[in-house]
Amino acid sequence: MSVLSAEHCSIVQNHDELGKIQLHPQPVPCCNQLLSVPRPECVPRIALRPESGVHPTRSCFMTGHANQIKHTPFVPSQDSALAARSFYDVIRKRRTVRQFSDRPVSREIIESVIQSAGTAPSGAHKQPWRFIAVSNKEIKHQIRMAIEEVEKEFYEKKASDRWLQDLQDFETSPDKSYIETVPWLIIVMALRTTDEGGQVYYLNESVGIATGMLLTAAHHAGLATLTHTPSPMNFLRDVLDRPEHERPYMVIPMGYPSDTCTVPDLARKPLNEISEFLE
Repeated sequence: MSVLSAEHCSIVQNHDELGKIQLHPQPVPCCNQLLSVPRPECVPRIALRPESGVHPTRSCFMTGHANQIKHTPFVPSQDSALAARSFYDVIRKRRTVRQFSDRPVSREIIESVIQSAGTAPSGAHKQPWRFIAVSNKEIKHQIRMAIEEVEKEFYEKKASDRWLQDLQDFETSPDKSYIETVPWLIIVMALRTTDEGGQVYYLNESVGIATGMLLTAAHHAGLATLTHTPSPMNFLRDVLDRPEHERPYMVIPMGYPSDTCTVPDLARKPLNEISEFLE
């Protein structure tokens, strides 16, 4: 029974070892502090009259780069065009599923998937995400019970007729029994500040990109996933005993699909509907 508490990942396998992160709020750093090196050239870009009621805009004019290393690009083993097509042939088989197998998935696989998600770009490289990986049966049961309560209210009171009609092809319902079948739940948390209380930037964009990479890495490993956003989700912070600056972003069951798994017969939009080329 163990808990891995890395900087941006927690593996939860036993409820009694869940820990709290102690926050030590710090003032929001100025641009010089964010750069980690003195920048005396950080000067006002625009000087506005005080009577305008508008604060002067300041901007860092960077004349050099600190702590730079040589970039080592990834070079595919085949021609770039063939590599791009090969990747598409893999990723196009990704489907959202709701019928999971209880076949075990090793912690090693989940760790690698999370590490891949952690390579995502983020605003000012703040990496404002944490992935809580839950395999503990008791915790999964608590999460299922809480989610089903929220989902029952959604289907009975909140969802419009149009919304329910759009969901018919997916055969969704308040029943979330797959949460206790699937070997892992990944709870994506968006960090509204750093763990030290510092500023983060482009939070939703950064966490969204990382979550997409998580799904892609899981698919590449042969795992199936489901993106689920019960509303509200704050109960997850209580169940997982997480600090206030972590906001629940998404619940992702992750495991192998069942042998009898089915998915809706849907088609994705063709290239000419999702793209525009200006050449």
